[in-house]
Amino acid sequence: MKLANINVVPLTPQIYQRYVYAPGEIKANGYTSYILSARTESVVLKRHVMLGQHIHAGEPLVTLFSESVAQAQATYRVAYNEWLRAKRLGKGTVSESTLLSSQTDYIAAFSRLKAYGLTKKAIDSVVKRNDSNLGEYTLIAQTDGAVINDDFAQGQRVAAGDAIMKIAQEDKLWVEARISPNKQLLLPKGTQATLTLDNERFEARVIQEAHTIDPITRTRIIRLEVSNKNDRLHPGMFVDVNFLFDTNAPVMAVPESALTRGADGDWVVYVEDHPGEFEAVEVDVVQSLGDLRQISGLAPNSRVVIQGAFFVASQIAKGGFDPHNH
Repeated sequence: MKLANINVVPLTPQIYQRYVYAPGEIKANGYTSYILSARTESVVLKRHVMLGQHIHAGEPLVTLFSESVAQAQATYRVAYNEWLRAKRLGKGTVSESTLLSSQTDYIAAFSRLKAYGLTKKAIDSVVKRNDSNLGEYTLIAQTDGAVINDDFAQGQRVAAGDAIMKIAQEDKLWVEARISPNKQLLLPKGTQATLTLDNERFEARVIQEAHTIDPITRTRIIRLEVSNKNDRLHPGMFVDVNFLFDTNAPVMAVPESALTRGADGDWVVYVEDHPGEFEAVEVDVVQSLGDLRQISGLAPNSRVVIQGAFFVASQIAKGGFDPHNH
């Protein structure tokens, strides 16, 4: 049988993994990404980073100008000097209420600039440098990541809350897989899945299962998390998602090469009942298990032809089997 390239193995019931396919899209990790926005109406003066650029925490992103910030900086400068003067004079010279009032004004002015997005270093420069340009302020990166959206232009006026940039950490990304709401599929947190992109595979796990239906696509969204250590995946990419499940009980499975069609169109496999003698046995194909097919109707430990089944079928059709093809 070696000359005919026939491979026969005994089949025993085993636990196999089965796959359920769903289309998916890579998304930014909503828990580690953030949107950079103006805290008050401003004008964009200068950008410091570009779309797709990898940045580090503390790096300047964009410089803005705002009349509100200019007023807040001026107020802070006055409040700081008043508080400094009151502290130097001390309680013996100024009343406790005056001291408390100047301290409160200073804290409020500092907090207002902090709320506008100024760093402590930028706030300190307001009182250290009288020549500083009031109204100008620079927003900085709060975390490492990549710029995945920057829909703005220099000179553009932005309102409070308008998104200027979106920064995302790409070491761990989300995947949104969409499945039919009619498919009875239990996908608890932690369910394993395999993503495929251009024949490259990535391991992922379910982190959230939506309990509502997307009103546009009429699908149920399953959210997964995938490690992206080699920076191969980026938000917006489409991937194939295959959820992995263990079969409920030990089953028998064969490669597709072991299956042929009988004369009546039913699936058959060839069983070696005696050395060098084969018999066609009808089976039912239950489901796909990746590269294998689960079958039923076959006794455990049957010796099945998993390679060369077509050759065996052709020899039997001729009226006899000769493994040496004589």
